[in-house]
Amino acid sequence: MACSALASGAVNSGFLPAAAAGFGTGLSLIVAIGAQNAFVLRQGARGQAVFPVVALCAVSDALLIALGVAGLGAVITAWPAAMTVVGLAGGTFLLGYGILAARRALRPTPGQGLTTDGAATGSVRTAVLTCLALTWFNPHVYLDTVLLLGSVAADRGPLRWVFGVGAMVASLVWFVGLGYGARLLGGVLSRPGAWRVVDGFVAVIMLALGVSLVVRAL
Repeated sequence: MACSALASGAVNSGFLPAAAAGFGTGLSLIVAIGAQNAFVLRQGARGQAVFPVVALCAVSDALLIALGVAGLGAVITAWPAAMTVVGLAGGTFLLGYGILAARRALRPTPGQGLTTDGAATGSVRTAVLTCLALTWFNPHVYLDTVLLLGSVAADRGPLRWVFGVGAMVASLVWFVGLGYGARLLGGVLSRPGAWRVVDGFVAVIMLALGVSLVVRAL
């Protein structure tokens, strides 16, 4: 009984540190500007499909973190062919998206940016499908969120799921802040030519990541 009480106390005493470590680790992995973050930033600034995009990113991250904590990283390591397939598919998609973004930057069309009433044009369905593709076709997501985060969580022993929940909360906080905080840029992005800069930035990120993924997969 005494040993059991001591073990329980040790677990409880490590609850908050494990959750904080998960939050910090998850945030450090997700904050880096990548394809997914650039897309969320663009959607948030346009005010288009912000809730579904933020929700999809947060839920997808939570699922990937859970898979990593559950040990899927070992399966990924043992099956490198899967990463090759995902790399080729994801790289091709990012190249296509980057080309479209570059085209918008070089040849802007009427109504491409924010409208006069602050609303944005575009298809919610397209935004959702693009968000899903950017999230699940990106091998870096599996390497960082599943493999790396899962490995760090495993070191926490019985508190690995507490660590995982901390990382999930970090993901939620980040995407909500990025998606809805981007609306603060509305005044700046209402200026002529501002969206050309944004799309140029997105194009560079997407094309660079796309080339990187295809080269690594080959």
